[in-house]
Amino acid sequence: MTREAWEGQLEESRILIVDDEPQNVRLLDALLRRAGYREVTTETDPRKVHALVRSLEPDLILLDLHMPHLSGFQVMEQIVPEIPHGVYLPILVLTGDTDSHRRERALSAGARDFLTKPFESGEVLLRIKNLLETRFFNKELRGHNETLEEKVRERTHELAEAQVEIIRRLAVAAEYRDDITGQHAERVGVLSALLAEELGLPAEQVSLIRRAAPLHDVGKIGIPDSILMKPGRLTPQEFDVMKTHTIIGGRILSGSRYPLLELAETIALTHHERWDGRGYDRMRGEDIPLVGRIVAVADVFDSLTHERPYKRAFTIDESVDEILRGRGEHFDPNVVDAFSRLLVGGALVELGAKARPAEALSSAEVAEALQPAASEGTGVTT
Repeated sequence: MTREAWEGQLEESRILIVDDEPQNVRLLDALLRRAGYREVTTETDPRKVHALVRSLEPDLILLDLHMPHLSGFQVMEQIVPEIPHGVYLPILVLTGDTDSHRRERALSAGARDFLTKPFESGEVLLRIKNLLETRFFNKELRGHNETLEEKVRERTHELAEAQVEIIRRLAVAAEYRDDITGQHAERVGVLSALLAEELGLPAEQVSLIRRAAPLHDVGKIGIPDSILMKPGRLTPQEFDVMKTHTIIGGRILSGSRYPLLELAETIALTHHERWDGRGYDRMRGEDIPLVGRIVAVADVFDSLTHERPYKRAFTIDESVDEILRGRGEHFDPNVVDAFSRLLVGGALVELGAKARPAEALSSAEVAEALQPAASEGTGVTT
């Protein structure tokens, strides 16, 4: 800011003079106007100051301490608590009292400086100029800080979006190998979030699950195509290799300090566990993290309703029936109940529309698709 602009800003400062002595008010008003200050407001009734400060939003207050009805101390008690944090609003106390204790009390109450009556013109103008310069330096600094904070917020938001985008693309890259549309991961994320919300999880947790669940099968990156894309049933040895995708996924996602990736690691490791303890790592019941139990339902439902290299797509009704039949065995009963409520409430309609199931399968075909992929298998390969 140029010196001319700075001087102009000072001259346009809003100054409020509060003194019950009209003579003092006239003297100060005239002095300030001769010095070039154009926005000067005067008040002799301290009871009106609180409302006046709110409407005027002054840059400087000249305040007498000894007044009827309300003292300067009482006026400061009203206005100082309403000054926003970090805002510098100088109060220049007018007093003929030289008692050090009263001065300390005034400083503690919010005063920034003192003018001793009778006034000396040069001192008055210098103190006012110093306080106003400090006021505008403070405003300028706060403006710079707010600009920097906004830039930091924008950059942080951009980085967060980039992280989410990278994670999403990583999930899609893994799914493209056995999901011809590449949308399975996204749909599992949506359904997992719906289930989490229906179960009453906090909104922040629901949002994390929405982003983390699509990474449930990221470990499939490490599974050979000959196994992952095999159109028929897997041998016991092949199924053992397939099961390692949870471990691979956990390793890929491990060691992060970010809650999103920490949650994704848990999901990758546990989404193939079963409520009855017959899952990949034989975890049982509530020993399985809740996010793993949620994604297990979402993953199986979406896999059933979509075509894979080793199976045709089930109809929505058949897929729902299989989820309900798995209640208390494959799946957490509470999660299945939440799934049922979503179904009744119509929240699964959009997901169902995306399913585009083939013609209805026979009961034998359903049973075949749900058989373990190998003799030691534990359910649908998803």
